[in-house]
Amino acid sequence: MKQKDFLFWGFLIILFLPFFVSDSVFNAYSSFNREHGIIMSFFKFAILSTIGEMIGLRILTGEYSNKTFGIIPRMIVWGFLGMAICMAMKIFSAGTPVFLEFAGMNGATEFLKGELCWQKVLVALSISVAMNTIFAPVFMTFHKITDAHIAENNGSIKALISPIPMKRLLTTLNWDRQWNFVFAKTIPLFWYPAHTITFLLPTDLQVLFAALLGVMLGVLLALATPKK
Repeated sequence: MKQKDFLFWGFLIILFLPFFVSDSVFNAYSSFNREHGIIMSFFKFAILSTIGEMIGLRILTGEYSNKTFGIIPRMIVWGFLGMAICMAMKIFSAGTPVFLEFAGMNGATEFLKGELCWQKVLVALSISVAMNTIFAPVFMTFHKITDAHIAENNGSIKALISPIPMKRLLTTLNWDRQWNFVFAKTIPLFWYPAHTITFLLPTDLQVLFAALLGVMLGVLLALATPKK
């Protein structure tokens, strides 16, 4: 490990340690999270998902950031994406059990609220499949476009106020990798099972766990990408 690694991980320990050693800090977080879930979604994804991308970049390039990475604009973009993910999780976790009941699975809504059983796992899996099949491809494509836009603005805050050239970025996107790897592999092999676990957790932990999955995915994508 190099000095920058000690500084990076030391900063993370200082940042998160109070939540583990102080009951008052943890209780304050829990209370605010219950009362202002959408705001906390912004901060959870802004911090944790950006950390995941920084770790992934470190694995790929040996650096936690570079001149085109743009930590601040990425954090802000991830924050708003996190709010969208929170919205999607609420919509699909409420709507999918209703659809399952319409399709013939009596008590799907109650199974999701009850104790762990194979019916609850089936409902959670159905929610995950629905959300990641319908919502995730659009989300992932837009995220890829925002990454490219930030890079084109050299990681500057200017990227947040500059118009995104959607047509050009959409047409120049590496659709071969986007379809054959991001959609065809990460969605069924990672996101379907990962978010099944997410929807089995208590409601107040689901968004936090989803944000933590962003850290894990950043590392997995880096390990799966050949180093230049």
